[in-house]
Amino acid sequence: MGFFVVQAVLDQLPDGPAFRPEFPYYQMNKAIAVVLRVWPGETMMNENTGAAKRNHDPFFRWLFSDTGHARNLLELSAKVNRELNEFLSVVNLDTLIRIPDSYSEVDETGEADIAFRVNVATGAPVLVGILLEHKSGRDVGILEQIDRYVHSVMRLHEENRIFSGFPTMAIIFYNGRDNWDPLKLLENGYPKYFHGAVLPFKCTFINMADIPDSDCLACEDVETGMGIVAMKYAFDKDKLLTALPQFKSSLQKMDGNKASCLLQKISLYLKEYVDQDVLKELNMAFKSIGQKYGFVSAGDVFRQQIADARVEEQQKAKAEAEAKANEDKLNTAKRMVRDGVLSVENAMSYFGFTREQILEN
Repeated sequence: MGFFVVQAVLDQLPDGPAFRPEFPYYQMNKAIAVVLRVWPGETMMNENTGAAKRNHDPFFRWLFSDTGHARNLLELSAKVNRELNEFLSVVNLDTLIRIPDSYSEVDETGEADIAFRVNVATGAPVLVGILLEHKSGRDVGILEQIDRYVHSVMRLHEENRIFSGFPTMAIIFYNGRDNWDPLKLLENGYPKYFHGAVLPFKCTFINMADIPDSDCLACEDVETGMGIVAMKYAFDKDKLLTALPQFKSSLQKMDGNKASCLLQKISLYLKEYVDQDVLKELNMAFKSIGQKYGFVSAGDVFRQQIADARVEEQQKAKAEAEAKANEDKLNTAKRMVRDGVLSVENAMSYFGFTREQILEN
């Protein structure tokens, strides 16, 4: 079990095709959803511990379910991706609104979606869309997954619409170790005329390693900046130990509860990727923050969880034992009445049961 400063006990006081609106596919649509997506994938093994770890992360979904964090992720990523930068220039992120999860029709697949809608920058009565997909490893079926999701969820049923679907821009966020880009060979063999139209949705790829640490540190949204860095270096413990402690001063300026929640989430995320010694070093790096806010380590949190589970188990065992003893007691009372040893009245008095309970077959 790794250690990392996480929870506060506060004294006072989380090159692909460019967007081309001239295509008929886009002209006939009047809505696009912005979707942050975390897909289930194959299990990977930790290179240090050999422990199984997830190919997708609840941490990504937790962090970027928030509209503000999602916006900052898009803006930081656009600095290193021409297509995304061009895309964001035609939308108004001030209008970003989350679509409730209940709109998703792919629950049975286990795919977790975070959907948003946003207006175009011109003010026209149309929306533009994005789908953020996170991967920590190669997945040959990623584009098929996105396609299924788009066709299942990205629908707007309104009278007089020529087509119920609305265009979606998919952005694949990758923080794995391998040099992987599922879009690199996508258009091979196709004449230039078809470039940008091979997929029924727009798509681009961002390796999170390309987002500069300096931009993350300068981001006023500490949760987003620190979260990106944690994901960037999940597979590189040396850089992780160098980069994360640089957020100490920013964390100290945060609300204690938010800082506590963020550190806890990062700790739980990183324990899937790095070994115990790395988390211990991070714990020491953030010790001053822990002293300021009264943070406890992940080890303390997990030990408390284990202790709580044991108490719950003991209480359950005690309740079961009491129920068994009560059942035996009632059976004794019934047997003594049945054998004529006691009258019903005396059995009621001695054993504390009602007449109905004693006479019940």
